[in-house]
Amino acid sequence: MSEKIDEIESFEDKVKKLESLLEKLKDENLSLEKSVEIYKEALSLLKQTSKILDKAKLEITEISNE
Repeated sequence: MSEKIDEIESFEDKVKKLESLLEKLKDENLSLEKSVEIYKEALSLLKQTSKILDKAKLEITEISNE
């Protein structure tokens, strides 16, 4: 994995990286170890994108209530 997930800044780039990782997981020739490594990375990205979405929802709710 060339790019560390903590270095990916935009939400859109995180989603693209997540999609890429999910495609890699579909490879039936992946070793168990590599699959687990990719899964961990994907899970971390999923958590990061979820936090970004939660923050955006909160901001929208706050703006709507003003």
